[in-house]
Amino acid sequence: MSEFDNQIPSAFDPFADANAEDSGAGTKEYVHVRIQQRNGRKSLTTVQGLKKEFSYNKILKDLKKEFCCNGTVVQDPELGQVIQLQGDQRKNVSTFLVQVLAIHNSHVNCFNSSMPSLAYGVLYLVQ
Repeated sequence: MSEFDNQIPSAFDPFADANAEDSGAGTKEYVHVRIQQRNGRKSLTTVQGLKKEFSYNKILKDLKKEFCCNGTVVQDPELGQVIQLQGDQRKNVSTFLVQVLAIHNSHVNCFNSSMPSLAYGVLYLVQ
């Protein structure tokens, strides 16, 4: 057995260098755009997972003005800040996130909706 112990190398991770260089490998932060059904035809669109450096109130103000709907920012103990909009605004919100906030298309999870592929915009940062 001692002859096998000498030949078997200790625990070697061939991807250790790649993981060290890419400090967020495998932990993508997604923005989730969902719809919640209320009663009858009424629904809410929720947006969660935006970075904390964004000003949620400024984003909400622009979303409300752009899509002619009402909305609010809700503080959830588990999810953090969540933007809620009236109506089914999934497609509009996902397009807004990609165009205006410059969030890459692959980081926006829009549930039960198709999303256009656009990537440019201006950042809304807290000042």
